[in-house]
Amino acid sequence: MCSGEWKKKCKDEWGLQGAPMPDNVDWRSVYEAKPFNRNLLKNPSPYGVTKDCPPPERSSTEYDSGPPRFIPDGDFSGWTTSSEVLPYDRSHIPAGAVICALPQASWFTMEQMVDLKAEGLWEELLDQFQPEIVIQDWYEESRLHKFIYQLHVKLLGADKSTVIAEHTVNPWEDRSVRSHNWKEVSHVFSGYGPGVRYVHFLHRLKNQFLNGFWNTMFTGSSVMINPNK
Repeated sequence: MCSGEWKKKCKDEWGLQGAPMPDNVDWRSVYEAKPFNRNLLKNPSPYGVTKDCPPPERSSTEYDSGPPRFIPDGDFSGWTTSSEVLPYDRSHIPAGAVICALPQASWFTMEQMVDLKAEGLWEELLDQFQPEIVIQDWYEESRLHKFIYQLHVKLLGADKSTVIAEHTVNPWEDRSVRSHNWKEVSHVFSGYGPGVRYVHFLHRLKNQFLNGFWNTMFTGSSVMINPNK
């Protein structure tokens, strides 16, 4: 199949009418990469759970009650991870009270960098057509704290440091309600301007150690390109 035929195949299959499609693009490689309407994040559900089922009910007996550990169990291949142990919260302890143990909280951070050109997109499309970049994530309503989840997504230039657009989420949890469901977070980037080459996806979830390890799970993280803006 010649280049022009691959180009027509891409245009017809993905509805790219109106998008710039220069002849110097390797259209066979673009077609085989299938950059549209698929998740560009690797390993989006490292805990092996899905948003289509409620988060698993767990008890502290499932976790070791030895020295504190702050990295939860899971297969985090594809993610860069780190943990930040937080100071003890003593704000609600009356003066003179004797405390045997306090919960030790930590943020568990997971991040990925998506190379949009490596995933099959081309510069003219990103700079002129600017297809929608759709972000979605689901986190567990763990009720460990009033703040248990943060999301920060940046659209970056070719140098991987210039921020062209960004979106941050830091929700407040209503701890008076107990439903233990997945909570959706989503955002659509559009009209973000020329120069975008990377998407940096970072989210943080809160864990806690008190006579056992308790963590907040996530699932179904995604970065997708919508060609039909």
